[in-house]
Amino acid sequence: MREIVLDTETTGLDPENGDRIVEIGCVELINHIPTGKTYHQYINPERSMSEEVIAVHGLTEEFLSDKPKFSEIADDFLAFVGEDTLVIHNAPFDMKFLNFELQKANRPLLSYEHVLDTLVMARQKYPGSRANLNELCKRFNVDASRRTVHGALLDSELLADVYLAMILDKELKFGQVSEKKEKKVSLQNVSRETLPARKFELSPEEEAEHTAFVLKIKNNLWEINSPEKA
Repeated sequence: MREIVLDTETTGLDPENGDRIVEIGCVELINHIPTGKTYHQYINPERSMSEEVIAVHGLTEEFLSDKPKFSEIADDFLAFVGEDTLVIHNAPFDMKFLNFELQKANRPLLSYEHVLDTLVMARQKYPGSRANLNELCKRFNVDASRRTVHGALLDSELLADVYLAMILDKELKFGQVSEKKEKKVSLQNVSRETLPARKFELSPEEEAEHTAFVLKIKNNLWEINSPEKA
């Protein structure tokens, strides 16, 4: 099973308002194990950015000016992600930008059928708790000290650790339940001391009293079903 943990950085919050992607980072998982294979690309957004946005991801217009445009890297990006599951934190945000860029570049769009949103997953598993990436890193003791600014590849690597920790947490809980059941079964199967067989024999007096009592019973089943009554 191949999964791609993905994150993007952008010039703002909405592509419909002219915002663009400036960075894509992906981490490959095979059967929930990081393979070490990644995809990372800075992108020239062909537009300016506010100082507030630059403070979030640290990518300046000057730095991005000589980077390729999205249309120039679209095929390589699609080839890397393929049709495998995309693991994304707050997936609607990234998917909206990615499909906007893909449509603009006349490339196939990504399907929401192949998306796992770790934000939704975290809110379902830990209702009432904060579910941003920093808080989840704290919950699972994932070292996020390098995250001085947002970075698509770094955040994908951190998210991969968080995602696998959430899965492991679920498996451990199931494991604990199974262990308790096994202990309960083992207690039920504890060997017990076997007592010797006991004999119950009627005395002649008891047998005579029993015979006399049976004779008093009229229209009993054993007489009705007797071959002699047939």
